[in-house]
Amino acid sequence: MAGVASEESGVGWSVEGISSGQRCQLGEALAEWRSSEQVENGTSSTSPPYWDSGDDDDDGPKPSELYGKYTWKIKKFSQINKRELRSNAFEVGGYKWYILTYPQGCDVCNHLSLFLCVANHDKLLPGWSHFAHFTIAVVNKDPKKSKYSDTLHRFWKKEHDWGWKKFMELSKVYDGFIESDTLIIKAQVQVIREKADQPFRCLDCQYRRELVRVYLTNVEQICRRFSDERRNKLGKLIEDKAMWSSFRAFWLGIDQNARRRMSREKTDVILKVVVKHSFIEKEVTSTLVMDSLYSGLKAIEGQSKGKKANSKLLDAEEMPAPIVRVEKDMFVLVDDVLLLLERAALEPLPPKDEKGPQNRTKDGNSGEDFNKDSIERDERRLTELGRRTVEMFVLAHIFSNKIEVAYQEAVALKRQEELIREEAACLAESEQKTKRGASEKEKKSKKKHV
Repeated sequence: MAGVASEESGVGWSVEGISSGQRCQLGEALAEWRSSEQVENGTSSTSPPYWDSGDDDDDGPKPSELYGKYTWKIKKFSQINKRELRSNAFEVGGYKWYILTYPQGCDVCNHLSLFLCVANHDKLLPGWSHFAHFTIAVVNKDPKKSKYSDTLHRFWKKEHDWGWKKFMELSKVYDGFIESDTLIIKAQVQVIREKADQPFRCLDCQYRRELVRVYLTNVEQICRRFSDERRNKLGKLIEDKAMWSSFRAFWLGIDQNARRRMSREKTDVILKVVVKHSFIEKEVTSTLVMDSLYSGLKAIEGQSKGKKANSKLLDAEEMPAPIVRVEKDMFVLVDDVLLLLERAALEPLPPKDEKGPQNRTKDGNSGEDFNKDSIERDERRLTELGRRTVEMFVLAHIFSNKIEVAYQEAVALKRQEELIREEAACLAESEQKTKRGASEKEKKSKKKHV
């Protein structure tokens, strides 16, 4: 096996895919017990257009066209004595795949092993690679107990299969997962077309909603960690009274045109940095982080153009005043940088969602209304996290790469001028001493002569 993964015992957690038997360094991915009923049925959205649309700037295939599902029913499961079984091939995103299972475990005992594999990988052209976010599930007769695991992987010649050695313990397989001696395995595959120059939408809308319910807390932690790092840096500048006073004097001392020039940057320059910083191929939440940043960027663009989002979802009273706006191909700070720095240092992200990862269940509520409300709440939060993170990226980038550089140059120039003045003063004083010495020597000489 080229790519394998292991799962720790206990419900709700699984470890990311690892290659050649080594545990992935990027840590763990959640394995959730989600409701198949909720995943299959879905609910129509009343979200603003950019929440459900593909990338409007891309003429290529939309995420929904690169997404697919496959159901594999293994009959007479108790009678199987083969070491491995393969499903029929199915096509998603223009590529053919199949599910591989080891009923008695792959190099492990008492576990069911499951993998997603590229079909006919040995016949593909040299240099091929397929990048995909996928979910594999074993269906329980109680939909709330169906076992799901997600991962993100780039398939290529040496890693043409990827999954979990310890997907679940065999003893649990017979706890509601076998019905009429049939085991049902489902796969969801999302082929990814990533971009390097801007945040991108890469998930089918229904698949995204499912993942948001599970990983929103993780996305929030990533956004919060980045924002807190920048806020702490700005906070230290403001807390240092001498430095903050010096910076204020510098900023207030330059003309308005210079301030305007330093308060803007090309969007493509910043967005490339955003993608490079945020999209990590081995991290299962990267697709949702990109989705969050994409939605957040669209929200900023909508605000800049004066578009009104769905008033039920994005109440104007709930939205804080913007920090940046988009003008053609430029990000522009909307207010004086002194006010924005103070605000960014003091204004935290929205309060944490204390609920943590959620099941795909109705939780005893009345079905569709609960589902619609929860979808709107989660997507509103995802967009707000993305918007605030993009704004912090822009402010931090403009401040660090333009304003702070200019300030440091001004400080260095001022220090150089001070050194020149000090040197000139020392030289003048030295000349005065020399003159005084010469004058005194001359007086002494005259007295001696007399």
